[in-house]
Amino acid sequence: MSYNESFAAPEPERREIDAGSGNLVLEFGTPWCGHCRAAQPLIREILEHADTDHIRVEDGRGRRLGRSFRIKLWPTLIFLRDGEEMARVVRPTDTAVIREALARLEGND
Repeated sequence: MSYNESFAAPEPERREIDAGSGNLVLEFGTPWCGHCRAAQPLIREILEHADTDHIRVEDGRGRRLGRSFRIKLWPTLIFLRDGEEMARVVRPTDTAVIREALARLEGND
């Protein structure tokens, strides 16, 4: 699986994320966020060909997963390997920062 256009319902539990194996990109945002909508073509361009899982998580007040990752701005992408954070990108405005974080995740940095 690579780029995922839909938000996960329900959101995964933090313990599932921490216990995961392999590469995963968690994307926190909302469907109505202007920054999130503007970043989608950039995120899609990089992740649709990536050999990693991608989970979109709708974030907001009272959402535990976002709070556990200390999400402050949307979109935020968390790049995880075997449940460990390897990179983080906040409000990407070009593909270079996403590509760099993905390279770090895949061990190509």
